[in-house]
Amino acid sequence: MLDIYIDADACPVKKEVYRVADRCSLRVFVVSNSPIHIPESTGEAQIQSIAVGAGADVADDWIAENIGAGDICITADIPLAARCIKQGAFALGPRGKPFTEDSIGDDLATRELLSSLRDSGQISGGPPPMAKKDRSRFLDALDQIIQKIRRDF
Repeated sequence: MLDIYIDADACPVKKEVYRVADRCSLRVFVVSNSPIHIPESTGEAQIQSIAVGAGADVADDWIAENIGAGDICITADIPLAARCIKQGAFALGPRGKPFTEDSIGDDLATRELLSSLRDSGQISGGPPPMAKKDRSRFLDALDQIIQKIRRDF
């Protein structure tokens, strides 16, 4: 079944997912460490907030244990994306970057390299703020994944 799982604690595109889910009549699990406000049902989407409690990887573990083949995970967490892909699910970053079986190894290696450089003080800071083009790229990528799943599953 085509469900969407949002790694929600720091996800900047929750509202966009809600709109797409409503348009496509999808179920969405908004998974976080503490309760997150979700919109009242305005259409066909079924949006459920899952507060899993405190802990570094508790939300990730819940998603990885519940996601299935043909589902979608929205996350910036590359190790979580790898776990979801291993389950046969699709993973999409909030800036519209799809994580795939072909790219996830490089994505994990890049993450480790950047982490080492940050730890050594050679680089600092994080990604730039979300821009309108990032949201647009995300929506385009999400639509493409939904169409692929509906065609292939």
